[in-house]
Amino acid sequence: MTQVPHEPGRAEGRAIRVASVGHAFFAAAMIWLGAMGLSKGDFVQIWQPVPSWVPAREALAYLCAFISLASGIGLLWWRTATVASRVLFLSLMVWLLVLRLPNLFFQTPVVLVAWTFGSTAVMVAAAWVLYVWFAGDRDRQRLGFVADDRGMRIARALYGLSLVPFGLAHFMYLDATTVLIPGWLPWHVAWAYFTGTAFIAAGLAVTVGVYARLAATLSTLQMGLFSLIVWVPRMLAGAVNDFQWGEFVVTCMLTAGAWVVADSYRGTPWLALGSTRMGSEHGRTGSINEPTVSDLGTREQGSVAVRRMIYEVTGIDVVDDLGVS
Repeated sequence: MTQVPHEPGRAEGRAIRVASVGHAFFAAAMIWLGAMGLSKGDFVQIWQPVPSWVPAREALAYLCAFISLASGIGLLWWRTATVASRVLFLSLMVWLLVLRLPNLFFQTPVVLVAWTFGSTAVMVAAAWVLYVWFAGDRDRQRLGFVADDRGMRIARALYGLSLVPFGLAHFMYLDATTVLIPGWLPWHVAWAYFTGTAFIAAGLAVTVGVYARLAATLSTLQMGLFSLIVWVPRMLAGAVNDFQWGEFVVTCMLTAGAWVVADSYRGTPWLALGSTRMGSEHGRTGSINEPTVSDLGTREQGSVAVRRMIYEVTGIDVVDDLGVS
């Protein structure tokens, strides 16, 4: 089982923990989400819709914002990363099971309900991946599959299934999709069909584990490009209403969550068929709290030296993909 190295004797409580670019982006996005929620005093779009029967809505809105903000900050700190990922994962999972899953059975239209379910599920999958990365031996002993390789596989499958309703919505709501495509792009209908098909294909690939790394990466890229091509120009022009601003926030959060899932495949061949051994994938299934450098080869020791230099200069602990198994 792979373990991520660090330098013994470091003041870990003061070190910023950056496990991957996706991890840093996701943490920053959660901080942004929490700050918006606290400033508004209401649920931001990623938590919407909230059923009318939910009690103490204002208090719950502030609680969601606080969890987002605190978890985002905690994910970047060595000593708090495990707790932060656990709290965020459990909070999002409760939200998914209590406020999203039941709607699939009695609300319509089904595609829109499934899209909302998928949006929350992407966030759950990302938080789950981070929890597996940061979980210690105690977590794995107490929670079993939730915090080990099996949890990673389930999180990835959940992400893959979440992409399918995104793609179906492009076909079911073609007019609403094509109107968002910039005018300088030709063949709006063709682009709507293409991106919808890409979401469905990527979702199925990730779910069954065929070309999963490629599919996860391309789906993340597609979400990111959607933000850059569709929403950023509108934001800069000031031509967005409250609903469109909310869609921009959701797209950014989904991109951040997708990025974390894509990062979980680091070390996996791009065209791998079927499941691969977790220990070689980004080196995160081992405890990051019990690292060792005694068994590292020349390349890994060089990586540690570079990390030590970066830490001494910036105070930031950048963990690269060592590919040790």
